[in-house]
Amino acid sequence: MRLPLALCLFAVTALPCFAQKETILREYEEFLSIPNVAADPAGLARNARWIIAAFAKRGVTMRLLETPGTPAVVYGEIKAPNARRTVVFYSHYDGQPVDPKQWNTAPFDPVLKGTLTDPEARLFARSASDSKAPIMAILAALDQLKGKPLTQNVKFFFEGEEEAGSRHLQTILEANKQLLAGDVWLICDGPVHQSRKQQIVFGARGNRSVEITLYGPSRELHSGHYGNWAPNPALRLAHLLASMKNEDGKVLVKGFYDGIEPLSATEKRAIAEAPSIDQDLRKELLLGETENPGMKIEEAINLPALTIRGLTSAHTGALASNVIPATAVASIDIRLVKGVDHKLTFDRILAHVKSQGYFVVDKDPDAATLLSHPKVAKVTSNGGYNAERTSMDLPISQKVIAAAEGALGPVVKLPTMGGSVPNGTIADALHVPTILVPICNHDNNQHSSNENIRLQNLWDGIKLMQGLLAMN
Repeated sequence: MRLPLALCLFAVTALPCFAQKETILREYEEFLSIPNVAADPAGLARNARWIIAAFAKRGVTMRLLETPGTPAVVYGEIKAPNARRTVVFYSHYDGQPVDPKQWNTAPFDPVLKGTLTDPEARLFARSASDSKAPIMAILAALDQLKGKPLTQNVKFFFEGEEEAGSRHLQTILEANKQLLAGDVWLICDGPVHQSRKQQIVFGARGNRSVEITLYGPSRELHSGHYGNWAPNPALRLAHLLASMKNEDGKVLVKGFYDGIEPLSATEKRAIAEAPSIDQDLRKELLLGETENPGMKIEEAINLPALTIRGLTSAHTGALASNVIPATAVASIDIRLVKGVDHKLTFDRILAHVKSQGYFVVDKDPDAATLLSHPKVAKVTSNGGYNAERTSMDLPISQKVIAAAEGALGPVVKLPTMGGSVPNGTIADALHVPTILVPICNHDNNQHSSNENIRLQNLWDGIKLMQGLLAMN
C-alpha cells in the first residue's frame, strides 16, 4: 500500500519511507537517463538544466558559472540568518565514456535489479555512482529538511568537467573567489570504505596522465620477411615500461617518491584503526598477491602510484596478424600524494624515458627525426593537479565527523582516498580546507561498464547529506 507523502514524517536523519523512496527513484532515473559523457557538450548542457530545475523545485535558485570552451558549473546557495559558517558542497555531473557493447543494460536507460525494499538492490546506469548519486542525495535531503531552518550558509558547486581532468576549474575558481568563499568544501565523490562502513576522508591523490608512443617501421611489416631485422615497437615498449616499475610495485623512476609529506600521528592512528579488508578484497577480486607486500591498502594509497591503464599495438585474438607493428602506445595514470608536484613528476618521467636511450618529442615525428635517431618516443600529457590533505585535528574536521556520526553512527576516518578529485586545485585557489564525504558502494563499477548504486548506499547517503546540511 502506498502512503500519502504527507504522512511520511521523520527526524532529520531518518530514512525515507516507501512512498518517498519511489519518488526519489523515479526522479533519479530521469536524471540518469540524460547522457553525460564528458565529450558531449549538448548532453552536459541538458544535465545542467535538469539540475537547475530540480533545485528550483526545492526553492533553491541556481545559476551557471560559464567559461568559454568548457561545460558550465551549476552554482547555488542557501543563506541562513545568523549563520555560523559557510559550507560548500562539491560534486560533478559529467561522466566517463560508454561502450554499450560492454554493458548488460543500456547505459542511459536506468534499470533497477531487485526490489525497492531490498537494501542490496542496485540501480544500473552511467554515473549512477560517479557522481550523480551525491547530487540526488542532496536533493532528497533538502526535501527531508523542508521547514527546518539551517544554522549555516550552504553553497552548491557542481562541475561539468571533472572526468575530463578539471582543466578549467582553477580559472573558474580564480574568477569567482568571493562568490565561492567558505569555511570548508565538502567533496561529494567516491566510494565508502570497502567494509561498507561510511568513511570521511581528508585528502585525495593528485593525478597526471601520460601517453607514450614508440615508433617502428613506417608501415606494418610481414613478421617472417622482416622479423629479427626491423625493430618492434611493442617489444621496446614492454622493456621501457618494465624499467619504470618492478614486480613488487615499487616505481623505479628517479625521484618519484621525493617530497612526500609525512603522515601525522593522528593520520597514522586512523589508518591503524581502519577495518582490515585486504584479505576479503583479495578473495573478491581473485588476487593471488598484491603489490607492496606487507602493506595494507590504506597505507599503499598514501604513496604515489604509476599504473599502465592501456596498451595498443596492432591486434590480438581473431584479428591478430603476423606483422611487426608500426607503433606501440601506452597510456599511463600517475596518482600523486601530498608534497609531490604533478609538473615535476612529468619532468621525471621525461627524464626516465630519455635515460633509456630515447629521443623524446611532443608531437608525431617527421621522417628526418625518425631516420636520425635509433629510438624515438612521443611523450604527451593533458595536464593534472596535485594532491591535497586536510588535518583531521581542525575544528571544522571534527564538526564534519560529528555530523556524519550523528547521522550514521561511527565512521571510518582516513587521511587519503585512492582516487583523484581536484581537492588540491580548490585548496590552492581558495585557501580552504577540503573534506571528502563519499556515499557510493565500493563495488559500483565506476568508470567501467555496468556502473551501479546499491540502494542502501543511496538511502544512507541521503541521511548523511541531511546531517551535513543541518550541521550545528
